Amino acid sequence: MGSSCGGSCGSNGQSSCNSADAHLAQQDIAITKSLGKIKNKILVMSGKGGVGKSTVAVNLALGLARRGHKVGLMDVDLHGPDVCRMLNLDGKLEPPKNPSDLVPPLIYNDNVKVVSLEYMMKDRDDAIIWRGPLKIQAIRQFVADMDWGELDYLIVDAPPGTGDEPLSVAQTIPGVKAVVVTTPQAVALADVRKSINFCKTVEMPIVGVIENMSGFICPHCNETVDIFSSGGGEKTARDFDLPFLGRVPMDPRVVIAGDTGTPYLSSEEETPATKAFAHVVEAVENRMPPKGSVSLDTMAAEGSTCGCGGGGCDPGKCDC
Repeated sequence: MGSSCGGSCGSNGQSSCNSADAHLAQQDIAITKSLGKIKNKILVMSGKGGVGKSTVAVNLALGLARRGHKVGLMDVDLHGPDVCRMLNLDGKLEPPKNPSDLVPPLIYNDNVKVVSLEYMMKDRDDAIIWRGPLKIQAIRQFVADMDWGELDYLIVDAPPGTGDEPLSVAQTIPGVKAVVVTTPQAVALADVRKSINFCKTVEMPIVGVIENMSGFICPHCNETVDIFSSGGGEKTARDFDLPFLGRVPMDPRVVIAGDTGTPYLSSEEETPATKAFAHVVEAVENRMPPKGSVSLDTMAAEGSTCGCGGGGCDPGKCDC
């Protein structure tokens, strides 16, 4: 009791501690009920900022939705929430008519629901100055109090690093799996190795590694320039015996799309970047199929062969 109530559970504080414990127990039940309707949970994380993690999370959600799946997008980057801006969502939190009802998320389209602290704030430019306990509680509420409904995928966008937010997601959402985003240069790869070891420590399975900003395709000569080097993400995946989900080249239209709220990588444009990202979405879907789809394990049991070798399965090289 003392640990959960700061050591204040004396004779005068016992009733408040009991009340807090009862609230947590009720919240645990609500979390379990909410997650029971969600088939796949994916945490998009990175050990380093600036690798395009939120861009990947947003476009992964929209890419899966374009394939007909029901998707939730939860932004737990509490100090720098960007998901609403990247989707041009300007709605505000609408409390339910009945206080006991769940809170409705923002609706991006028929297949995508969004929850972010940003749409709960009166002024989106206000700073969130919170310590760990408040962040933990917010993430728990994002799961317990929001009306996610039936989902094929819940995509969680986490801040860089291995702190309170990804740890809270790992502890709050059983069965969540990680997609690790990196850029090819050595500094980013050093941090991504910390993310991989974090996942091992908290026993969070890793869906695979994405190498983002992997080369820049010049719009004038169509030649590829390796601004941040290339291949480092694939090598890291191979070193840790992890699936490599693909490399996505840089494209100036990704930046413009992020600023205007019109996501580009999951759009219908036919460019090297969008084609590469479509392969990433397909790889994620193959490794985490919605319930009722044929999984990789099932295909293997039925005699499917895999020619990928070390570093995980690559749908481009085998019949999975």
